[in-house]
Amino acid sequence: MTGHETKEKIMEAGRLTVQAHGYMGLSFRELAKDVGIKTASIHYYFPTKGALGGALAERYTRDFSDYLEGLLESGLDPTTCIAKYTDVFRNTLLNENRMCLGGIMAAEHEELPVEVQVEVVKFSEMNARWLAKALSRLDSDGPTSEDITNRALAIFAAIQGAQLVARGRDDVSAYDRIVSAYRTTGLLP
Repeated sequence: MTGHETKEKIMEAGRLTVQAHGYMGLSFRELAKDVGIKTASIHYYFPTKGALGGALAERYTRDFSDYLEGLLESGLDPTTCIAKYTDVFRNTLLNENRMCLGGIMAAEHEELPVEVQVEVVKFSEMNARWLAKALSRLDSDGPTSEDITNRALAIFAAIQGAQLVARGRDDVSAYDRIVSAYRTTGLLP
């Protein structure tokens, strides 16, 4: 296995671990077992748990941002883009009842090293920015920029909350019902 392949396997195993058990459940020893390497090898790529956590959150944000921007660039209407946005969180639940990496880390904010906290905030900001961009394409003559920004943040919070409730029940249909209620009440287009 090349150095690049090893690093990628560590990142993938780390992401899955955090999504299932949170940042506090991330252990270099367990990651080494999952990847099939020695613990010292993980330290070669990520000297500290904070360095790994920050790298995981940064990549998660970048990959999700790339996906979301691709939706808008593809010419899909904003309502469809936002529906695909909510589908990402649903699909995460379908992967062994995992959580959004940014959401689960945000819940552990006080326990996170500063470098991880910074990346988690960037994830939240990216989501709110993208949602505001999508919402602004729905009705350019309607709500103010501040109203759109506030609605975007409310949607992000609501989707994170829906995922958390569904995960706690181990029931993706709870997520579906909650998201449907958001659409019925007008929070989601």
